[in-house]
Amino acid sequence: MFGFWIYMLLMDLLIPALMIGIGTLFQKRPPKRINGISGYRTKRSMRTQETWDFAHRYFGNLWVKIGLVLLPLSVLPLIFVFGKDIDLVGTVGGIVTGVQIVPMVAAIFPTERALKENFDEYGKPNL
Repeated sequence: MFGFWIYMLLMDLLIPALMIGIGTLFQKRPPKRINGISGYRTKRSMRTQETWDFAHRYFGNLWVKIGLVLLPLSVLPLIFVFGKDIDLVGTVGGIVTGVQIVPMVAAIFPTERALKENFDEYGKPNL
């Protein structure tokens, strides 16, 4: 029972840890060139090298902040089910993961808004 609880804790910390790690990477060393394989890839972010770099810095910063908030919040629900039935621990762990996915994906919306506010439809900076 304790082993499964540890497993669920590690799995629930995986998304926030990856968000912090990838967010830091995007901030400091985004993919150098626009590509269709890796990085923050949206139509707006891939217009110019400048929009590409801006999107990675902005999105990376958001992911680091969100990841740092999610990290402790992900532990709390599991503390309440420590030593409880495996089914309950699994259910709570699954719910935590599902909740984590919402802000992880939602970070796209403010990033796209920031791109729209800072660049025109051709990817040129707004003055």
